[in-house]
Amino acid sequence: MFKSRKKRSLPELNTTSTADISFMLLIFFLVTSSMDTDKGLARQLPAPENPVEEQELIVKKRNVLLLTLDGDDRLTCNGDSINTSQLTERVTDFVANAAGDPALPELSERDVHLLGRCKVSDRHVIFLRVSRETSYNAYFEMQNAIVAGYNQLRDALAQSRFGHAYAQCNAEERDAVAMVYPQRISEEIESASLVNSEE
Repeated sequence: MFKSRKKRSLPELNTTSTADISFMLLIFFLVTSSMDTDKGLARQLPAPENPVEEQELIVKKRNVLLLTLDGDDRLTCNGDSINTSQLTERVTDFVANAAGDPALPELSERDVHLLGRCKVSDRHVIFLRVSRETSYNAYFEMQNAIVAGYNQLRDALAQSRFGHAYAQCNAEERDAVAMVYPQRISEEIESASLVNSEE
């Protein structure tokens, strides 16, 4: 009377290529995605105090631009109270010393690749003294103002010699411009003594 129904077996899924597909997708995402890397400030940190290795560095007073940032975020440049926009102008005037002012850094005559014989600002030092109580915002505003000063000088030189901005220069042109206006920034911990200077 009743016919017994045959049980139908479900067909199995073919999963042999699944591993290959997932591996290819993984490779695709690794190749096409970009990994963001954190960039920081390229600065030489103060070395731990070691009386055996400590050396005296003698720098002429005219070659040092002393910047002080106190615990109340007050910025001074060689004793004068200034703001960050004034700091950028001070840095450009100090590093370039276009007028050959005897109160500003000495310039050296050098042969620079792609630029020929030119005056190089390789003796200046921007010396930072920052209080431990200084806020991060004030510190980074000061650093940005200093870098903006260097960038203005480098942009002007790149425009006059290569016809485009410093950011558009190739590696060889950047090296040449950076040799004329090298970033010479030194920082000091609050308790350490100031750079010894001579007139």
